[in-house]
Amino acid sequence: MPITLQSTVGGFTAEFIGKLPDLEQAMVAHGLEPSQFVISKDWATPATAPFIGPFFYDYTVFIGAEHFTVTEPNDIVFLDYLYKRCIAADEPADAPAQARRRAGLISRVFRWMTQPI
Repeated sequence: MPITLQSTVGGFTAEFIGKLPDLEQAMVAHGLEPSQFVISKDWATPATAPFIGPFFYDYTVFIGAEHFTVTEPNDIVFLDYLYKRCIAADEPADAPAQARRRAGLISRVFRWMTQPI
C-alpha cells in the first residue's frame, strides 16, 4: 500500500507523484512500511502578496502517533530530503555488533531526521 498524501494547498506536483514510487521502494528496501506514512502539505506562512503565494511549504510526515515537520520551497526538494533520510545508515559500519541491533521504526525515522544531509 502506498504512502497517503494530504494537502490543503492544491495537492502535490506531477513530478513529485511520478517519483513517489522510488521513495516507497527505498523505504521497503530499508525496512520501512510506506503504508504507515502520511505526508501532509500546508503553507508554511501566509502569503504576503495574494497574487504571488507562499514561498515555502510545511511538509508534515506522520508515522503512527509520531510526526515531524520539514519546511521546504517545493515538493521535489522535500522528496529529496525524505529520500536521503530513508536511505541513511542506522549506525556507523564499525559499531560493535550489539550496537548495530535494529532500532524500532519510529526511533530510526526520528534519528534520521536529526542527521545533517
